[in-house]
Amino acid sequence: MEVINDLLNYNNLKIVQNSNWFSFSIDSVLLANFVNVNNKQKIVDFCTGNAPIPLFLSTKISSDLIGVEIQKEVYDLAVKSIKINNLENRINIINQDVKEFVKNSETDAYDLITCNPPYFKYTNKSNINENDIKAVARHEISLKLEDIFKCAKKILKNNGRIAMVHRTDRLVDIIIAMKNNNIEPKRLQFIYPFKNSKSNLVLIEGAKNGRTGLILEENIIVHNEDGSYTNKIINIFNGGKNEG
Repeated sequence: MEVINDLLNYNNLKIVQNSNWFSFSIDSVLLANFVNVNNKQKIVDFCTGNAPIPLFLSTKISSDLIGVEIQKEVYDLAVKSIKINNLENRINIINQDVKEFVKNSETDAYDLITCNPPYFKYTNKSNINENDIKAVARHEISLKLEDIFKCAKKILKNNGRIAMVHRTDRLVDIIIAMKNNNIEPKRLQFIYPFKNSKSNLVLIEGAKNGRTGLILEENIIVHNEDGSYTNKIINIFNGGKNEG
């Protein structure tokens, strides 16, 4: 069932979603908040889904954005989201496999890649959701970590950046895949559901052929003890980066 929701408090933006598949999550909000963007950058969002990250970033910069989404049904939602916000002249959504998109793209062309990828490894023993759309979005069926960084290596400019949100328990895999493709981890931020819980998400940014040197950003705690959102998260939801 398709619904139109507010994109949090970001400039009265709307997003078209299908409640039978999935809705954009806090992961996308955190990633859009994590990246540093400016109008001189050429930016592409891999695994764009229904385009929350391009929509968030459109409030920070006035330059054009690209989103790549393999699943036609989800791509259609993204296109509707772009149209309902009158952003067709700024955000271009492409219905294509990321690997195919990169194959047809110019080498060393992009300044920044953002990516909220499938989180789970896929094997014959994987517990796959019966809904194919959910399965592709959650499991590395069509796109693996190594694929993402191989693609980034080709299309990023020298010292261009890729920023990703992922599960903390995949951090070692992420760093190895980065290193294998000449992408140097530069910034890292851990996300904690509660103050005394273990981190469940991580934000990481790497630079193509970058120098060694990793910055560990301040941890983000999502919930107060009573389950309400922390001031930090509320500020992010409001489109800001104020400390809380």
